Amino acid sequence: MPVKILFIGDIVGKSGRQAVSRELHRLVDRHMVDMVVANGENAAGGFGLTEEVAGELFKLGVDLITSGNHIWDKRDALDYLKREERVIRPANYPDGTPGFGSALLSTAGGVKVAVLNLEGRVFMNNLDCPFRVADREIARLAKETPVIIVDFHAEATSEKVALGWHLDGRVSAVIGTHTHVQTADERILLAGTAYISDAGMTGAFDSVIGIRKEEAIQKFLTQLPVKFEVAKSNICLNGVVVEIDEQSGKAVGIERINICCD
Repeated sequence: MPVKILFIGDIVGKSGRQAVSRELHRLVDRHMVDMVVANGENAAGGFGLTEEVAGELFKLGVDLITSGNHIWDKRDALDYLKREERVIRPANYPDGTPGFGSALLSTAGGVKVAVLNLEGRVFMNNLDCPFRVADREIARLAKETPVIIVDFHAEATSEKVALGWHLDGRVSAVIGTHTHVQTADERILLAGTAYISDAGMTGAFDSVIGIRKEEAIQKFLTQLPVKFEVAKSNICLNGVVVEIDEQSGKAVGIERINICCD
């Protein structure tokens, strides 16, 4: 039987956590999901992640939390990332950065699943090359399992697409995060890797990518500092379900998820 992985797009604040609370168990049952991975870098107040919020997501049924550039926004995350292997940060941060860049988990049925987190460089931080780090990390993870999921947290669609083709046939899925806008380009690439440029956002959609639209508009109009707050209305859950052959690691299906909870 193929293994099914539910990947939940960037969870933004309490609104996003409410969406997970309301919909996750139904999604798992409906799609017969074997493992749940979620990007949680904005799950605590819209910016960053805390141990308490991570614990809440684990209790709701999330098996692994990936992240990106905002994982450092809460100071207590620095210590937490050192000891919690179920929360990972991009692997292409410099040596000595706290935390783990990948994780190896097993489903209830005993299938090993590796998850690798990477961050893009176009319009973002000047990090190690995600392409070369991916080559190195995938060579290591492939010794453990052929089922490998990549969360590529990046701004530029071109960089995401390029990494998808670069890893085609070597990983089970390349799933884009960071922009909070779900794309409609999900497909299985020629050598068997499932791909989508962005899994989308889990949070309030009457907003500017999860933040109250009034503050975001004021920021654009004035270019002055504004305190952002998480929006609360029209809560939705975005993500994808990827179906993978556990023997070959090739994807056999990818389905976008877009559920409104209000």
